[in-house]
Order: sequence, then structure tokens, then C-alpha cells
Amino acid sequence: MALEQKLHLKLSQKLIMTPSLQQAIKLLQLSKLELQEVLNQELLENPLLDETAEETKQEEAEKDAQEAKTQTEEEAKAAEPPKEKEKDSFEEIDYDAYFQDYIEYGYNPRGMGEEHEEFPIENTLTRPPNLTDHLTWQLNMSDASPRVKEIGAFIIGNIDEDGYLRASSEEIMAAGPYEQHEVDEAIGVIQSLDPIGVGARDLRECLLLQLQFLEIDNPLVEEIVRDHWEEFMQRRFVQLSKTLSIDMKSLESIVEVIKHLDPKPGRKYSNERAIYVEPDVYVQKVGDEYIIVLNEDGMPKLRINASYRSMLHSMDSKSDGETVNYIKDKIRSAVWLIKSLDQRQRTIYKVAESIVKHQREFLEKGIDYLRPLVLRDVADDIQMHESTVSRVVSNKYMHTPRGLFLMKYFFHSGIDSDTGEDISSLTVKKKIQSYIEAEDPRKPLSDSKIMKILNDEGINIARRTVAKYRDELNIPSSTDRKQIF
Repeated sequence: MALEQKLHLKLSQKLIMTPSLQQAIKLLQLSKLELQEVLNQELLENPLLDETAEETKQEEAEKDAQEAKTQTEEEAKAAEPPKEKEKDSFEEIDYDAYFQDYIEYGYNPRGMGEEHEEFPIENTLTRPPNLTDHLTWQLNMSDASPRVKEIGAFIIGNIDEDGYLRASSEEIMAAGPYEQHEVDEAIGVIQSLDPIGVGARDLRECLLLQLQFLEIDNPLVEEIVRDHWEEFMQRRFVQLSKTLSIDMKSLESIVEVIKHLDPKPGRKYSNERAIYVEPDVYVQKVGDEYIIVLNEDGMPKLRINASYRSMLHSMDSKSDGETVNYIKDKIRSAVWLIKSLDQRQRTIYKVAESIVKHQREFLEKGIDYLRPLVLRDVADDIQMHESTVSRVVSNKYMHTPRGLFLMKYFFHSGIDSDTGEDISSLTVKKKIQSYIEAEDPRKPLSDSKIMKILNDEGINIARRTVAKYRDELNIPSSTDRKQIF
């Protein structure tokens, strides 16, 4: 078969993401702090973008008055006849203050006129020491051999933030290679450092290290952790008391000692910092209405640089073609950014307004009146796509009279009830939590019992759903909640 070339015409429709649309979608899902960084970066990269300096009329009037006052003072000063220069008097010189630097810091001819630095910059900490720094400092200060310190440094590098060693002896031996007795000695050195319990391979070893350091008089405490760990973890206290031949009262005091040990000794040296949240939207109640206010504090107000715009009109496209194309490209980029930013703010406002409309009862009365809400409800209300609403509520916070919430907080499923209206899953979780907080610790409520209580209230919920919500609330099962003593 012969090969030949042919031309065909084909008409088709495609959805193409233009650069402006891609930029609008990117800006839409950014939080306020992230958006500030993007805008500041654009101001640096695009010379045609300017940040407007907004001044109120009062500020402008004060500025004009100050300039007029300064000008009047300068004119009056120029009109005055020149005064004779007063002669310095020996008695008017404060020699004590003049020679103070010599008295305090000694004579330094090169440092005359320089300010004294109270704290050298090299002595300033940029961050507090973490667990690795703390252990490394102790290891270097110890009298261990250089070989043990070398292995110890490798061990410290494999200790997690909770203080547990996450490398086996075989892995440590293969890193050197090192001998078994050298690794055991190095692990022993690390486990003797502060905080007590650091360098353990598991929780049981961590507690044993702490008990050995505390030197508790009762030997049964260490025996339970060392020889009866499974029974203790499974809360088989009746069987454990028979095995140890002690009464439940004595066992209770032993269990209390173990419960007060630190299961994560490395946490006290954690450098985790608090993350401050700045709301993107404020909801304020004025009279009987709720007002939506976008948080634009610190947001740069963008505009096109007028100088470049006038320069473009005065330039010849033939002789200055490259420069003209550059300015046009930057103007186009700046216009896209300004339009995308405006579209972002208007979209966030619409979504926030729709959320307030759907959740007005929650704002008025509390969480018991939180309505089930999905993205489709808001999307249909504001005539936009669900994906757009999803991007708007991502990583954004709303400050309401009821507190500060993620915008995603208001979107959740509903549960059928006998009243004919769905009940919010968050409301059901709140009920489950309140039931468990009010229960008898010696007879905790099972998931089946909680399900029955909710069913009696008209909330149609299954036992597995109760268990799921309980896990999401980080509440242990009734077996683990049961108070034995």
C-alpha cells in the first residue's frame, strides 16, 4: 500500500485553560497570608505594578498643614539677623559623660564614636535547642571514648521527636561497621542521658528506664512492666492481682505510679511553634442582619504604573519594538492579576454570604442548630461550580460571633431523624461527647447503648456510625474507658 499525505479540515470544541484562568484558580485557593506573599512577589517581578498609597482626607490635610508650618518657620528664620556664635565655656562641658566610655570599656582609639554592643551577635540563639542538640551536647560533655561518641552521634540521629530509637542494633552495626558490644555500650550511654527514658526502642523499655532512675521502693512496679506487660496493657487487673498475690487496693497504687510516668520523654524539647490564624472573612451582626466583611488588612492595593503607560504611548513600535513588546506583556500580566484578584474577592464574598444564609440558626442559637450542608447547596445558590466552592473554602477561616471556624467546618453530611429534617453530623458528635462526659466511669456507655439513646431521641443512626464518630472524637472504647479502681 502506497503512503500519501492528505489535508483534512476538522471542526471541534475544546475547553482550554487560558493563562488568566489558571491564575484566577491559583489565587482562589490561597489563604490570605499566602496571597500576600504572591502579591508581594509579583510587585518585585513586574515593574509595571505599583502599590497605591491610600491616604485619608484628614491625613492629607494634616500633611499640607505641616508643610505650610515648616515653610513659614523657614521663612521667619531666614528673615532674622544672624546671631553671634556663643563661645564655649569650660564649665559647660560634661567631662564625666565624655570620658564614660573610657571608664567602662577602656581606651580604644579605633572605636571612638562607635556604639557599644552589649551582646555579640554570635551569642544570639536563632532557635531554642531541640532534642538532638540537647543529646549531642551531653554526649560531647561525657567521658565516653571517641568510638562510643561516634556511634552515639549516629544513634542520636535516629531518635524521633518522642525520644524513641527508630534504628535496630543490626542497622547501627552495619553503619560503621561496629561491633555488637560497642553498639550496646553506646546505646547504654544515650539511655543514661537527660531526659530519662530517651533512646528506648519501645514504650515498655522507656518506662523501665524511668523506673530504674526513680529507684521506687516497691519492686512490684518494675516487675509488672517487665514481666506482666501484656496483662497490664489489656487492663486485666483482676487476673494480675491474683498472679502477684496482692489485693486490688495495692494494685491500684502501683498502677497510679505507672500512669504518672512519661510515655514521650522527648516531647519536652520539641520546637513546635504555635501557628497563628488570620481570618479571611469576618461575619458581624449589625441589628438583625449579618454583615460580611473581607479581611484585606495588609493586602497591597495594585495599579498599573502611569509612567510606563505614558512611555508606551510615546514610543515607536518599529524602532523600539523589543521594549514595546516587553511593556505590553507586563501590562497584560498586571491586568490579569488585578482582574483575578478582584474576581477572587467577589467569589469569596458570595460563598461566605451563602454560608451565613444557610447557617443563620447556628449563628443565632449554637451548634445544636447547625444544618447539614454540602458544596452543591452553596454552588446552586451562587450559580457556580462545586469545584469553585471547594477551592474557596480550602484553607480559609471565618470569624463569626460564635468563634473562629474553618470555612469547611460548615459543610458536613446529615442524619435522618423522625422530625422529617436531617440533623447535622456535628450535632450528633456533640451529643455523643456529652453522653460520654456524663457517664459513670465504672459503667461506661457502649456504642450500642449510645445508639439506643439517640434512636429514642428520634435520630436514626447505626452502631457502626456511633463507633466511627467516637473514633473521630479521639474517645476510646467503653472497655478502655472503664475505671477499675
